[in-house]
This record gives sequence, C-alpha cells and structure tokens, in this order.
Amino acid sequence: MARRKRLSPAAALTDASAPEVKSAAHPPIASLVADAAGRDALMEAADEHRTARETGRLVIDLALDAVEPGFLVRDRIAAEDEDMATLTASIEDRGQQTPIEVQALGDGRYGLISGWRRLEALKVLGAKHGERFGTVKAFVRTVENEADAYVAMVEENEIRANLSYYERARIAHEAAEKGVFPTAEIAVRELFRHASRAKRSKILSFLTIHRSLGDVLRFPTAIGERAGLALAKALGEDGAAAQLTARLTERDCETAEAEMATLSAVPAQRRPEERSEDRAAPPSAAKPLVERAAPQGVRLLAGKRRVELSGAAVTEDFVEDLQKWLAKRLKA
Repeated sequence: MARRKRLSPAAALTDASAPEVKSAAHPPIASLVADAAGRDALMEAADEHRTARETGRLVIDLALDAVEPGFLVRDRIAAEDEDMATLTASIEDRGQQTPIEVQALGDGRYGLISGWRRLEALKVLGAKHGERFGTVKAFVRTVENEADAYVAMVEENEIRANLSYYERARIAHEAAEKGVFPTAEIAVRELFRHASRAKRSKILSFLTIHRSLGDVLRFPTAIGERAGLALAKALGEDGAAAQLTARLTERDCETAEAEMATLSAVPAQRRPEERSEDRAAPPSAAKPLVERAAPQGVRLLAGKRRVELSGAAVTEDFVEDLQKWLAKRLKA
C-alpha cells in the first residue's frame, strides 16, 4: 500500500513572514455624510426651539420688574389674604410650578396676560429672599390684538380662579370702556363665549349692578348669585340706583355684611310717592328698555321717557355735542 504524503501545517498568522494587514480608513464620503447629518440635526433643533418660543410653548425666565401687571385691566378685583398666603407659602416651598402668560411689548418689556397672583406672590418672596425669587417663569404668547389678550386672560382665570359674577361683569365693562369691544354686552359674549347662555345672562344682570353702583360698592364680590339677580331687577325701577347710591354713601359700610344689608333693604323701603307716575303700576307691568340701531361704538337703549347711551364712542366730546344738540332741539 502506498503511503500518503504528510502535508506541512499552515504557517501561523503571527508568523513574521506573513504580510501585515492594515484596516481600511473611512472613505471621505462617510465623513461628509456624518457632518451633514450633524448640521441638519442642529438646524432642526434650532428651528424647533424658535417655533416653540414663537408659539408660546417655551418657558423662559423673566426678571420680575420686566413684567407689567397693568398691561390689561385685571378681571380679579382683589385676592383674598388667606388664598394669597397659601399660594405664597406653596411657591416658597416648592417653587413656581405653573408659568404665567405674557405678551412681548419690545425693549425687554412684557405685558401680563394671566398669572397676576403668582407674579404678586413672587414679588413678596423676592423682597424676602432676594435673588432666589428674582425671576418668574413665563410663556410668551403671541396675540393678534388686545381683544385676544383679554379672552386669554379670562379663559385662564375661568379655569383656575373662582371669579365672582360681579368680577366677570366688571371686566366686560372695562374692556368695552377701553374700546377693546364695541359694547359691554358684546364683551360678555366674546369673553365668555364658552359659557352657557344662562351664565352669560347672569353676567349681564351683574353688569347692571356695576353700571349703577360700581363707584360706591366696597365689597361687590360678596354679592352672591341670587342676591345679585334680585338686586339687578330692583335697579330697573326708576330712582332705585340713585337711592341706593345715596344710602351706601351715607352709611359708608365697613363690612360686606353691612353693605349687603343695605343693598337688600333699600328697594323694599321705597315708598309709592317716590315712584314716577308712569311706574306706579307693579314692576311686572313695566316695559323694559329696548335696544335700537346705533352707529358703531354706541349702544342705544330706549323706553318710555328714558334713553340710555353707552359704549366706547360715548366720550366727553360726544356728551358735549349731545348737550348742544338737545339745547337746540328743545329750544326749537
């Protein structure tokens, strides 16, 4: 039998005689692609950051004195001491949890839209602790006009705050007085567009109270819903507003209870001889004022021997012109 030829084993790869294998370097195109991808990612992040800021989704820190709380007429008349103390203690313990909303005014200034209580609490803490509470977290909103700013403020507070009906009516009146809305009635409709029709009707009733007694009431937010509706109805009688104004001024009520007692008593105490001849019939028989067509900025309500004009266009010049026209007409 023939013997098989024994083969020699393969040389080890570590043999010095074996050729050196070098790793291939990354081709230039790979580096270019990686660099381009990195630049695209940075540009995308920058665009997202800019978009977030422009759309009010980015929280930024602002100096407390850079925010102007009087940018809008506030819907809240005053904050209860106990509620403010609780809020201040919470922010002092846990920091500001919810950003305020502001509108950029230019030159590093910002107008407050919502978050008045948080801003005031931070001012108290800033005076107490210094730099630790020297800034406020804020969303910078972009609103198209002042009306949108008022809507944003009201909607935020409708969710977070327990506003009274009087405060709701007051902000509608003030917004109309500033010319943001043509009339207070339209302001109620726009500011509380998501409220029920019944709720808007109640706000309109409190609007009557604010128009008639707003200058003399000291505790208007204490007027509850039922008491307010009854008061608004009583104010429909001739002379009721004047009598209530005189009685409130005379008594100068120092408590909410005393003021409410005055408001409840005066309409019931009116004597028959204090009523005008055409209102001697029961209140149910009286005809309410009816809105008539009028130029933009003027609301005209007319009834028997009574006319009411209101709105942004009813200025001092308007009243003076009206007086001249009345004098000329009555003389003729």
